[in-house]
Amino acid sequence: MTTQKLDWIEVARTDELPEGRVKTVTARTTSICLSHFDGQFAAMDNHCPHQNGPLGEGSIERGVDGACWIRCPWHGWDFDPLTGKSPGGHEDSGQTIYPIKIDGGAILVGLEAESEHERTVTDEMAETMVNWGVKRVFGMVGHSNLGLSDALRLRALDGEIGYIGIRHEGAGAFAASAYGKLTGKPAACLTIAGPGATNLLTGLWDAHVDRAPVLALTGQVQTQVFGPGAFQDIDLASAFDAVAHFSQTVLPTSKHGELMSLACKNALDHQHVSHLIFPDDVQTLPSKVAAKSPKGRMGGTSVIPSPSDQAAATKLIRAAKRPIIIVGHGAHGARDQIIALAEQLGAPIMTTFKAKGLVPDTHPNAGGVLGRSGTPIASWFMNESDLIIALGSSFANHTGIEPSKPIIQVDFDRSQLGKFHAVELPVWGEIGAFCQAVSGAVVRNSDVVDQIAELAERWEIWRTEKSRRITEEADNGVHSAAIFAALSKLAPDDAIIAVDVGNNTYSFGRYFETKGTQRVLMSGYLGSIGFGFPAAMGAWSATQDFEEFEGRKVISISGDGGFGQYPMDFTTAVKHGMDITHVLLHNGQLGKITKEQKAGEWPVWETDLHNPSFAAFAKLCGGHGQRVTDSAQLIEALEAALAVDGPALVEIMSDAELV
Repeated sequence: MTTQKLDWIEVARTDELPEGRVKTVTARTTSICLSHFDGQFAAMDNHCPHQNGPLGEGSIERGVDGACWIRCPWHGWDFDPLTGKSPGGHEDSGQTIYPIKIDGGAILVGLEAESEHERTVTDEMAETMVNWGVKRVFGMVGHSNLGLSDALRLRALDGEIGYIGIRHEGAGAFAASAYGKLTGKPAACLTIAGPGATNLLTGLWDAHVDRAPVLALTGQVQTQVFGPGAFQDIDLASAFDAVAHFSQTVLPTSKHGELMSLACKNALDHQHVSHLIFPDDVQTLPSKVAAKSPKGRMGGTSVIPSPSDQAAATKLIRAAKRPIIIVGHGAHGARDQIIALAEQLGAPIMTTFKAKGLVPDTHPNAGGVLGRSGTPIASWFMNESDLIIALGSSFANHTGIEPSKPIIQVDFDRSQLGKFHAVELPVWGEIGAFCQAVSGAVVRNSDVVDQIAELAERWEIWRTEKSRRITEEADNGVHSAAIFAALSKLAPDDAIIAVDVGNNTYSFGRYFETKGTQRVLMSGYLGSIGFGFPAAMGAWSATQDFEEFEGRKVISISGDGGFGQYPMDFTTAVKHGMDITHVLLHNGQLGKITKEQKAGEWPVWETDLHNPSFAAFAKLCGGHGQRVTDSAQLIEALEAALAVDGPALVEIMSDAELV
C-alpha cells in the first residue's frame, strides 16, 4: 500500500498496548492486528489466510534468531509483523501491511480513501423486501449472516426498515408472529446458521398454525462445506420444511430479487411462513440487477359467496328464532359488517378466545368469549340457540361450538369448511362480503326472541358473580378477578393487548371486559408459554410502522412462568424505548399445570418456581417496576405503569387458587 492520499484513522493510544503484545483494532470496517515489539508498532490484516483466525488475539513469539513473529491463536501459523510474510511459506503473497504513524500518543493507521459500496445480491434482496412493504426486522447479527446484515443496515440507515436487535431468536420469532397477526403484513427474523436458526422454530410454528405472515432469513455456512458436518452446519432446508410454506436456499445462480419476491408473495398470499437460507459466501456476491416489486404480482382478496349459498343462508336465518353469531380470528377486518348483521338480526355475538375484542363487550349484542376461557353468558346462549352462524372460526375443541346445532360456517379458507365435522351449510367466501350479501336479503323472523334483553340480564348476573368472587380474596395473594377488573377499567379503549399462556390467560379471557377497538394477541393453536412479552415487542413495532396503529398503548400479560422464558428481552424494550406495560401475575408456580396434576389425581410435582423480584429486575434493566401485594394497590400501580412512556412492569403477587 502506498502512503500517498491516505486517510489516517486513530485506532488506539500508545499506552493501551504494552511491549510484546498484539491487539485487534478496527479502522472504518477494516479489522487490523496491531502489534508492539522492540519499541515499535506495526499493523497488518487481522485475518489469518488459513481459516480467518483473528491474529490480534494471538501472541508475539521469538524465533531462535531473536526475530519476532505474530502467531495465529487458532492453528499456530506465524507472520512477520513488518512484512506480513510467513516463515513456513504458507501464503507466498503474505498479509497486507498498513502504514502507521504516532501523533501525540495516538496510533493512526493509513487507509486508502474509502471506495463506493459495491452492490451485492443481498442488497438486491433487501431492496426487494422494502418494495414488497417489509418494514421491520427482528434479529441477531452473527458470523454467518454478516453480508445480509450489512444489506439490512443500509436499508435501516436510509429509514426504509426498522431493525430490533433481540437477545434470543425465539423472542424475535414470536415478535414477528404477533406483528403478522396484528397487521396481516410480514416482519422478518434474522439469525445465523445452526442454533440461531433452530431457535426460531417455536415462534415460527406459532405463526404457522395461527396463519400469520413471517419472513425467516437464516444465515448458513459456506456452500463449499455443506454436508460433511462443518461448524454450525445443519440441514436447514429439512429443519424448516414442515413449518414454512415456502423455503429456498439462495445460491450464486439464483435470480435473487425474484427469489425474495416469491418469499414475500407466499407469506402474503397464504398468510404463512416464508424462509430463505443465505450461505455465507453468497451474501456478498456482486449484483447489478434491479430490485423487484409487487406490481402485477398480487390479486384482490374479496371472495363473494355463490348466489346459491347466499340464498340457502338467507333461508336458514329467516327461519331461526334464536340465531347466534360466533366470530373467530379469521373474521378480523369484517368487524363493522358483522355488527351490522347482528344488529339487524337481534343476534348475540360470541367470539372465540383468539377473536376476543373483535366485538367489544360493551356492545349490546356482545356475548363474550365462548369455551374454556370464556364466560357463562356465551355458554348459555350457545345452549339456547337454534342456529349458529360461524364466521372465520376453526371449531377448535377449546372453543366448544356445539356440532349438533344447525350451523352456517363461512370462511375464506375452503379447507376449514366442515374440517372437524359436517355442518348444515358450508360457505366459501370473505366474511365481510357474506355479511353484506345476507344483510341485503334477510328478513327478520317475526317470532324471533328478544335476545338483546336477555344479554343485558346475563351480563348483570355475571358481573354480580365476578364482584362476589373478589370478596373471596384471603392472604395468599390478589384475586385474578380483581386484577382484570382494574385493568378493564384502566386499559385505553384502543389498547393492543398481548397475552401469554396459563391460568393468567384463562382468567383474562373470563374476567377482562373489552371495549372500543382493543385488539388481543395470543398464541392460539400452539399455546406456547413465553409468547406474551415478545408479542408486545412485535405489537409496539407495528405502532411505529403503520399509521392505523400509531399511538396505541401496548399491554402484555403473563404469569411468572411465561415471563421467565425470555426475560432478558426486557432490556431490548428498554434499549428501543418501547412503550409497553407488562402485567405479571406472580404466584410462584406453573399454576395451570398444578391444577391439571390435581384434577388428574397426580401428585403435584416440579411446578413450583424460584423467582427473583420481577419489579426489581425491571428497574435493574432500566425500566419501571412496581410490586403489588394487595388489591387495594392495583389501581394506583396500574395507572402509574400505564402513564410511563417506555417499558413498565407491574408484578402482582396473585393467589394461584383464585383464577
